[in-house]
Amino acid sequence: MYNAAGTLDKDQLISRYAPLVKRIAYHLMAKLPASVQVEDIIQNGMLGLLDAISRYEEGLGAQFETYAVQRIRGAMLDGLRENDWLPRSLRREMRRIEVAVHTLEQQHGRQPTERELAESLGMSLGEYQKMLQEARGYQLVYFEDFGEEEDDDFLERHMIGEAVDPLTLLEDQNMRNVLVQAIEDLPEREKMVMGLYYEEDMNLREIGEVLGVSESRVCQLHSQAIARLRSRISGGRDTGRRPAQRANAA
Repeated sequence: MYNAAGTLDKDQLISRYAPLVKRIAYHLMAKLPASVQVEDIIQNGMLGLLDAISRYEEGLGAQFETYAVQRIRGAMLDGLRENDWLPRSLRREMRRIEVAVHTLEQQHGRQPTERELAESLGMSLGEYQKMLQEARGYQLVYFEDFGEEEDDDFLERHMIGEAVDPLTLLEDQNMRNVLVQAIEDLPEREKMVMGLYYEEDMNLREIGEVLGVSESRVCQLHSQAIARLRSRISGGRDTGRRPAQRANAA
């Protein structure tokens, strides 16, 4: 990937990794409403690839593809945020769910069920599940979203420069520990959805076939799992504590 001058060949890198941009874009589209155009996602991803190539030449000591994936995905998410594609009213409703999850979790020492969450929000179970369905795309949460510096990411903080702040390392590791425990504490079906989607790379329809439920139900479970994780991480950032026991209800 280097030219005769000993520098990275940008044209060759763009040609080689353009399919990676498309693959990430189409995987991301599975979480987004139909109003979002895949061409826009790909365009933002290509900008992220160019940014990765430029920054990598500055001496970042990571494997290029690993770093490029972070930059490509980050550029796609930035583009979505700038377009404000998710209605603010729905964002507020999802934050209400997160607060309800946190409150009930603290009260009962376990993950609340859907029915308990619906009742705490003053709505029927059907209304609650419909809101989860409409929240498709609210799942676009990555670890970087919980950082305190908008223009900073984990790779940059830990790979640029020789001196690394031990406190920053500790805070990042603690947050990851909270996230791992939060995933482990998910109700069984939601944990299975997360595993099949993110580890097995299955789409919502395929997951529905495995679980014997509809694609829309998988979407609801996915949205609810993300709300639980966001709630735990937001609270765990301050306390790092977990509830007394797990719930197995989905």
